[in-house]
Amino acid sequence: MPIVRTIGPAVASSAVAALATVEPDGPVRSTVGDAARTSRVGIPERGPHGEGREGNVALENTDQHEHEGLRLSKFHAPEIVFGPDSLREAAFAAVRLGARRPFVVTDPGVFEAGWPHELLRDLRDAGLNPRLWTDVTPNPKDHEIEAGYHEYIASGCDVVMGLGGGSVIDAAKGVALLASNGGRILDYEGIDRIANPIPPLIMMPSTSGTGADVSQFCIVTDTERHTKITIMGRALVPDVSVIDPRLLVTMPEWLNAATGLDALTHGIEAFVSLAHGPLTDVHALQAVSLVNSNLAHTMTAPGDTAARQAMAHAALEAGLAFTNAILGATHAMSHQVGGMLDLPHGVINGVLLPHVVRFNGAVTPERFVPIAQAMGLCGPGVPGDEAVDMVAAAVRKLGDEVGVPTGLGALGVTEEDIPRLAVLTLGDACLTTNPRPASVDQVETLFRAAL
Repeated sequence: MPIVRTIGPAVASSAVAALATVEPDGPVRSTVGDAARTSRVGIPERGPHGEGREGNVALENTDQHEHEGLRLSKFHAPEIVFGPDSLREAAFAAVRLGARRPFVVTDPGVFEAGWPHELLRDLRDAGLNPRLWTDVTPNPKDHEIEAGYHEYIASGCDVVMGLGGGSVIDAAKGVALLASNGGRILDYEGIDRIANPIPPLIMMPSTSGTGADVSQFCIVTDTERHTKITIMGRALVPDVSVIDPRLLVTMPEWLNAATGLDALTHGIEAFVSLAHGPLTDVHALQAVSLVNSNLAHTMTAPGDTAARQAMAHAALEAGLAFTNAILGATHAMSHQVGGMLDLPHGVINGVLLPHVVRFNGAVTPERFVPIAQAMGLCGPGVPGDEAVDMVAAAVRKLGDEVGVPTGLGALGVTEEDIPRLAVLTLGDACLTTNPRPASVDQVETLFRAAL
């Protein structure tokens, strides 16, 4: 497969590509202020601790949109370079963005796999003087990001580059955010709280599922409250995403399963989100189809290049869908479990998703018919309630195939944890776009069903 370079989505229509924002070259991005704040289009705005207030455009239900025409949409996407051996393109991107001393963020596992050595060589060959920082753990912690920020400043760096999974990429975004805004990373919880332009971002994912390399999200563990916070805004969409499927072959098996289920969850939640639309639906359904067709195969045949490329493609499609349509209750709940127990995010999603599918399907069953079709479970005309059951069962079956536990109890969650987890869930920004409102009692019921 040749390297493909796009501005905006790799498989989108021309209308989508036209909506992608092209950043000017230079050492600091300029589209933060007003452009960043437009991420509220179609999204109910929430405060840093979940308090609701109206955004710029009120959300309406899907049926109203079908009869009244499309609402205003804005599609965020970075420049995307996709294909085998595309990692070498990252150095060229850094030069174009004005780098002299790029700050390269990775973690010990990716470092041991050898990919940072390849990147550092390319950066030096391009005449740059990179600084490597590897002190990132899974579910990046607030104090880790702040330590990285101090390293960035002390080293006199400019462009920020993240090479790794979602934790690495979120940490890199956090460092960039603090580099030009200061304070503590937890100060930025919520939507569009970033005031100043941040350094250019180049991301190179080494997993196939988080979508962080194309998203406007940064997820950080609050180590005092033992939860995860969501930072969201246009400023966090990377300038360039370099997706090289070669990097996926060094993932541990459990991480392959976790990130693949994360991509599936992104696709399903984006498709049923209150902020979905035709620009996101095509990406969401493509992601669902690709994950369902390829994830289990990559577990049994990890060296299958075509399947790895398909999963890299799935992660990209899912990322483009959810960064624009946002997510739902599965992620809102998963963030709390992951923050409390420091567990793999995608594994928690895999446990919770079937329960949330049934919960949401009770009020929007028709939205699950295209999802069931994308998974190859039915043809057109199937009743919505049947499609809901099909999708929930298929997600659980895939979880079984890739080794995900059937309940949260196997991950360490107890009955005593549920009230606190439910309260924290209500304050998560991802719950804003869930198609069905949820009370604390309903969230508790979902957690108990998934226990």
